Amino acid sequence: MNLFHFFMRALDEGVVYAHCDIPCGVYTTHRAAVAAETVEKMVEKILNPPKVDEGDIESVRAFHNSMTRFVATKEEWAQICKEELWILWSDYFKEEHVEKFPNLHDTFWKATKLCSQNKREVNAQVAKELREAVAAVSDLFEAAEADAAKTYRKEWL
Repeated sequence: MNLFHFFMRALDEGVVYAHCDIPCGVYTTHRAAVAAETVEKMVEKILNPPKVDEGDIESVRAFHNSMTRFVATKEEWAQICKEELWILWSDYFKEEHVEKFPNLHDTFWKATKLCSQNKREVNAQVAKELREAVAAVSDLFEAAEADAAKTYRKEWL
């Protein structure tokens, strides 16, 4: 055990701080957008269900299987959307972004609430609002990234 501690101390470079749990620096709104679109498509499929022949047990089973899968997929992707938004909100955006975008917290709060509402309901309007809310978050993200690129160029030129 002493040998292990010796090597660990020898390799210790000090404390490292990162802007996120894993210091990758890779952020995107793409997965949240795909998730929101998936929720919207599943709501559409639930509201326009496949045909079922009540007299044919296989048709009934197929109907129930399809509907169960649509609901499960809607639930899963609404949660994925929420998690992707949380990551951006908590790890990417910083104090200077809140100053630059005063609506940042409200935009994220509403978007994450729409994720939950889509899990509770089957409502085409609410699914559309989620997709639009994620687009609004994407706009904030793109503006923040554009500012970061300008700052980076100024610092290195």
